[in-house]
Amino acid sequence: MSTCVLHVLPACLASPQLQLQTRRKLLNLHSIRQKPFFRSLQIVPSASSSSSTSFSPAEYPANPETSPGTRPKRKRQIAGIDQEELQDPAILADPDSCFCEFKGVQIHHKVYDAESVATNLSEEGTSSQPPHANKRVNFPMILLHGFGASIFSWNRAMKPLAQITGKKVLAFDRPAFGLTARLNHANHSSQGSEDTRPFNPYSMIFSVLATLYFIEFLAAEKAILVGHSAGSIVAVEAYFEAPERVAALILVAPAIVAPLNLGHVTKDNSSGKSNQTEGKELEVNSKGNWFTSVFSILSKVSQYLGQAMMRLVKGIGDMINSLYRKALSAFLRSTIGIMLVRMIIDKFGLAAVRNAWYDPKQVDDHVLQGYTKPLRVKDWDRALVEYTVAMLTDSASESKPPLSKRLSEISCPVLIITGDGDRLVPSWNSERLSQSIPGSCLEIIKNCGHLPHEEKVDEFVSIVDRFLERAFGVQKESHLQPAT
Repeated sequence: MSTCVLHVLPACLASPQLQLQTRRKLLNLHSIRQKPFFRSLQIVPSASSSSSTSFSPAEYPANPETSPGTRPKRKRQIAGIDQEELQDPAILADPDSCFCEFKGVQIHHKVYDAESVATNLSEEGTSSQPPHANKRVNFPMILLHGFGASIFSWNRAMKPLAQITGKKVLAFDRPAFGLTARLNHANHSSQGSEDTRPFNPYSMIFSVLATLYFIEFLAAEKAILVGHSAGSIVAVEAYFEAPERVAALILVAPAIVAPLNLGHVTKDNSSGKSNQTEGKELEVNSKGNWFTSVFSILSKVSQYLGQAMMRLVKGIGDMINSLYRKALSAFLRSTIGIMLVRMIIDKFGLAAVRNAWYDPKQVDDHVLQGYTKPLRVKDWDRALVEYTVAMLTDSASESKPPLSKRLSEISCPVLIITGDGDRLVPSWNSERLSQSIPGSCLEIIKNCGHLPHEEKVDEFVSIVDRFLERAFGVQKESHLQPAT
């Protein structure tokens, strides 16, 4: 509209007063257009406009603050880790990291032995050896980390454990944790029949079989299994899967629920005998009584009906439970479920690490970076969801008695280590667990939290050393003299 006014007014205005008023209005209009709001409109007149009244876009550039292309992009971070630059596990691996394939999964692991540790110490100029060095155990060690942890949790203890055993010590990242490859099991599980489908890498049985695989990987007949927190469950389940392959169990802050009833109370059966005698007398006295016979028949019929009703109720309950698990699994695998998992890790991940230590002030940046490093791996969130789904739908564990009822069947040497200040798995649970396993040893470390092998590594290694001496009669090589 303003362009039309500029064309018409110079020709139609004849009065000098009108021309003066018109010029003032045009000057006011020009000054208004100089303001930022009108400059951002970038009004361009037609080519036939007068040069004195034309507006060039170059003279009125767009405001950079209002341009959407120049706004800084906000990065998505979870627990301080940028989620826009996730990488493959091999890129994030350490110089001493190793990978091997087991049932289609690239498993990240590390191996130390006494010879390599001694060589490294000599290269570093460290000639002194700890008092528990130069010992020999006939079995290697396999270390199993807990939930949310990885090989990093064993970094401080692996080399000292290799020294006290004189054998190889191996630690590996279970699927969904550390730098072990993440697979989309939801796509693979839908292909083929139940017999041909691959193992769910996030299931308990997969971790158990992987543990037994690494015993063969070390070319050993038996191994000492060391499990921390949830890794203790894997260690115990591996023992029940192949007890002949496990030389000993060392359970560190074990996340195994101890049975509430440690013993069965034996009741006096004299009352039972008397009741049975009274029942027989009543049966003898009631012979010939047709009313009692009818009542007995009706009671049996009601018993059968009650059993049938209980089976029906159990079947309905199992069906509802199955539907509930399927619905919950579908929800967790959805976009909302994955976002929920990411929010939980972002909100409570670092706090959980600090809470696991007796003194949270000792959790430095090195520790936090070690625990958050797996958050740089591609699909870490989906793998964690699949791990949760596998725990909810683990049908293999349902076919077995609860773990708490099988603890008394363990016959190998067992050591349980816990911290007196463990806020995640209280020490009293470890005490009851020790009472449930025949012949087990319990060691409580003072001023220690949920991570004895990180917080009190020297004391932890000394306790393991004494246990190996008691269990296998380990002695220093220097004390062995040839027979004369």
